[in-house]
Amino acid sequence: MQTHSNVYDSYPRAEQVVRDLEAAGVPAQDISIMANRHVSAQYAQEESNPVSTGAGVGAAVGGGAGLLAGLGLMAIPGLGPVVAAGWLAATALGAVAGTATGGVIGALVGSGVPETDAHTYAESVRRGGTLVTVKSDLPNVDAIMARHEPVDPAARRNEYQQSGWKQFDPKAPEHRPTQEEIERMRRPYP
Repeated sequence: MQTHSNVYDSYPRAEQVVRDLEAAGVPAQDISIMANRHVSAQYAQEESNPVSTGAGVGAAVGGGAGLLAGLGLMAIPGLGPVVAAGWLAATALGAVAGTATGGVIGALVGSGVPETDAHTYAESVRRGGTLVTVKSDLPNVDAIMARHEPVDPAARRNEYQQSGWKQFDPKAPEHRPTQEEIERMRRPYP
């Protein structure tokens, strides 16, 4: 199965991507979403006890509830507390627990994402973006994801590199977004 990944600067935009993918027939268990906890006031307030196990991370909960119903707050090294659901989050948590290596970078690269893009995606989540990753051979997945204006990973990587960034560092401190960044993350999507 092919892996498709994109980062979105607005969490509501990424939520719409997930809804559109599910509506197009992509099973919820083949979709993952991972975002900085500041994407919503609800998760931003939860300073303590993010889950560090697979609780609330798996595929869909309940009959036909969809991936977004399974969102949970968890701690992933270098990203800090994130809001996530799906196979990528479960794989990254498994890597943290010692069943694999590399955390979120290893999970992305292991699923077929180029390493340079994996570093950019992880850093984007750390800085407030929302990552949607899909395992699917359906021909319309890229078109669905593209119509919601994803971030260009090469342009974003270049932007980060201009400020001295080289690659994702799982030991970096949690990114504290500015109010402007928080408003961008939460901006409603038409």
